[in-house]
Amino acid sequence: MERYQSIIVGGGVSGMTLALLLAANGRKVLLLEKAPVIGGGLCRFRKNGIPFDTGFHFTGGFVRNTILRDMLTVLGINDSIRPVLLDKERSNQFLFEQEGITIAVPAGIDVCCARFEEYFPADRAAVKQYFAMVDRVIQATPSFDLRKIAISPDPIKEDFVTLQHVLDGLTQNKMLQAALSVYCMCYGTRPNEVSFANHARVAVGFYDAIARVEDGGDAFIRAFRQAFKDLPIEVRCHTTILECLDIHDRQVGRFLLSSGEEVTADECIFTIHPHEVLKVLPRQHFSKAFWDRVEAFEASNGFFSVFGAVDGAGPGPEVGPSLMSVVPQADINRLMDPSYDGPQALAIFQSREMVRDRPVHVVTAFEPSYFQHVAPWQDSKVGRRSSEYAAYKDRHAAGICDRIRQVFPQYKDSFKMVDAASMLTFRDYLSTPDGSAYGIRQKVGQFNLFGRLPLRNLYAAGQSAVLPGILGAMLSSFVVARSIVDQQQYNDFVSKRLCH
Repeated sequence: MERYQSIIVGGGVSGMTLALLLAANGRKVLLLEKAPVIGGGLCRFRKNGIPFDTGFHFTGGFVRNTILRDMLTVLGINDSIRPVLLDKERSNQFLFEQEGITIAVPAGIDVCCARFEEYFPADRAAVKQYFAMVDRVIQATPSFDLRKIAISPDPIKEDFVTLQHVLDGLTQNKMLQAALSVYCMCYGTRPNEVSFANHARVAVGFYDAIARVEDGGDAFIRAFRQAFKDLPIEVRCHTTILECLDIHDRQVGRFLLSSGEEVTADECIFTIHPHEVLKVLPRQHFSKAFWDRVEAFEASNGFFSVFGAVDGAGPGPEVGPSLMSVVPQADINRLMDPSYDGPQALAIFQSREMVRDRPVHVVTAFEPSYFQHVAPWQDSKVGRRSSEYAAYKDRHAAGICDRIRQVFPQYKDSFKMVDAASMLTFRDYLSTPDGSAYGIRQKVGQFNLFGRLPLRNLYAAGQSAVLPGILGAMLSSFVVARSIVDQQQYNDFVSKRLCH
């Protein structure tokens, strides 16, 4: 029976981060991925030779305290990741359709604060206080310093109040409230559900500077694969854990893999969706309260996405990538309600990709979607869906293309759709349970599945554990790795890597 020190379930960015951290600290690691390749939502696909991103389009975190840079440095892959900042004057804009107002959001939290004061002069005090509160949350969050991260940091008061509660206390200007909560759609939880603290922890990266990465998520996957070569890491795709066996003294002795093989390990870390973790855990060894809590986690939204290109080279180096967030009306809570059936929000991301040594102007548009929108076809599989589903998908894609041309009338004749994807597409290609983009909704007062589980050698990490997105997923892995590796060894390892 093969023995490992660490088994990691899930080969997305969290699983790859954990594998690299643990192996670099001397542990023999088995990384399991249910899909044909590792990478999860980082994986790109190509159509007509054009590369398109699936789950990773842009991120924050490259500026504030260089937290993302710090993590990449510790992992030894920093030089392989080349961000392109959206830092031009109008690289990042909010378009409020009903009000006919466009807000340009500059890079830099202080500059952003000043710009919002200009847009909302009657609410200058509210704007100042909001950004001061965001900054205070970040200063009080130890996870943003890799030398201080902990599995159970002391909560702050902003962890116990919703974003909406804070906004209501600052201003009654609905447009300003909407502008300050648009980034909720970048992590999939409504303003009246998410804590102000978690909103601040995600949004601050976008205020400092949104960035795309050259070659998108593929750059991360290549960098991790290269780093794996010199370490005791075994990667198995098309493989997962079916059952935990031989449980004694609150500890799993053996793990049955989907290949039929049994293996042993000192610990197993799940970086997959919490509901998928429940399918593996032996229920009789967990309390009803634990089970009910995890089952009650609600899915975040997913997206209906359109992938296309504009004839001509498109945005050149002097223009750079851009993001336009189209907001039909100012009630973000209503827009993010699964039962809402009005015009949806739309994010339009533009970038420049090289295809056979020539630049291509790529446009990706993604509209929030919920599983109930595709529930009639939930039992279908890729390539075997009904004509009714095909009609739904064609109709929806055509509507998004029309909106792209309305927002950018200069693309009336030059924008061409290349492909489209519904939540079912994302579910089946990325091996996720429901096609959601951000795992579970990060609701105030919610105790996520994170860290050591009731069986002592089982752990949980991933984007559903701490914060959504690539930053949160990687942070969760750093925290869990610190609780597994000898702390002095781990602290020395992090400090040495950061000092180089």
